[in-house]
Amino acid sequence: MSAHPASPNTVLANALTYAEDVLTPRIRAQAPERVVFTVGTQINGAPHIGTSLVQSLAFAAAARVRDRFDLPVSIVFGALDNAPHEIATDPTSGHRYQRAYAQALGEDEIRGQVEKVYGTLFEALSALTGIGYEINTYSEQQRTETYRRTWLRILSRLDAARWWLAPSTGMPHVRVPCLEPGCGWAEKYAERTRVVIEGQDCAQVYAHCLHHGPYSGIVAPSAGSYLDLATLYRNLVKELSAAGDPDTLPVMVKGGDWVFGSHLVDGALQALGFPLAQPPARLFCPQIVTDTGAKLSKSLIREGGAALPEGAEPWMLDTRQWPGSLTEYAENLLTLAEILFADPRHFFRSYSAAEIGRMMTTTTGSRTPA
Repeated sequence: MSAHPASPNTVLANALTYAEDVLTPRIRAQAPERVVFTVGTQINGAPHIGTSLVQSLAFAAAARVRDRFDLPVSIVFGALDNAPHEIATDPTSGHRYQRAYAQALGEDEIRGQVEKVYGTLFEALSALTGIGYEINTYSEQQRTETYRRTWLRILSRLDAARWWLAPSTGMPHVRVPCLEPGCGWAEKYAERTRVVIEGQDCAQVYAHCLHHGPYSGIVAPSAGSYLDLATLYRNLVKELSAAGDPDTLPVMVKGGDWVFGSHLVDGALQALGFPLAQPPARLFCPQIVTDTGAKLSKSLIREGGAALPEGAEPWMLDTRQWPGSLTEYAENLLTLAEILFADPRHFFRSYSAAEIGRMMTTTTGSRTPA
């Protein structure tokens, strides 16, 4: 059987010669001096094949843009350490609370785990493609003046965008973890959280802790409380803050399941009405699905809500179990990336876990480091 899949035509694929052509309009219009590809994932356990696929495609896409447009490129890996580590329910109010990885483990331990679990693969992908990368945790990102100023800037116009960011309630979540030493719990859906603008460069957040009751925290550009936002809200701030340098084109590399959510982020961005604001360049990667068509989910399988799909292997849920060396794994991922980029029909579609497994194990990479 051929390593190349049999892929149907689509409207998008029919309009392109190469998959990376979806970035061409932005590159031509902006004429940037550099392109930065940003790819992120939640830090909530062992990486699975979907995570590795998107990460390797980010490196492959960056290499193609570098070679084709003669532009410097780099990768930023966003490690989302604000993912829930523990969840509890308040027996009195019935509200759910969460303690994120950042608060439960601390930034030093998070950084060590990220470098151990993801850093070795990134080192291999970097060596094979000749593309540099950096790792940023969400904790580091939310602490930057650019990110916090962007959020404060949005606050005064949030009413125009809130139904885009939270279509069911109109209340996009802001979480400021409890400030008591060793605590860090926050209401998951922020039912009792209020944000009060105290001036152009400051906001006061009033919240309620599972263990310590009411509390408040200040958010300012260069200081203040930890700022955690719901997913769409966080992406709006991230993408808007990334657009501040006209010499850099940021490209958000995401899994295919993000296509639908990005429509809402774009609606929020347009509703805010900021001058020159526009949706960032995005590259949506192929989604890996089960035989039912659902996204391959390690959490669903682990919790018993779904079975390991027929033809899938355990290493696909925990890539550390790959039956070979890490270098071989990285080479095979990049060889797979070449197949997917060979034709837009191959790139802009979904793949069963079994098909991805077949291509990963029948296309042996033999790459020379760039």
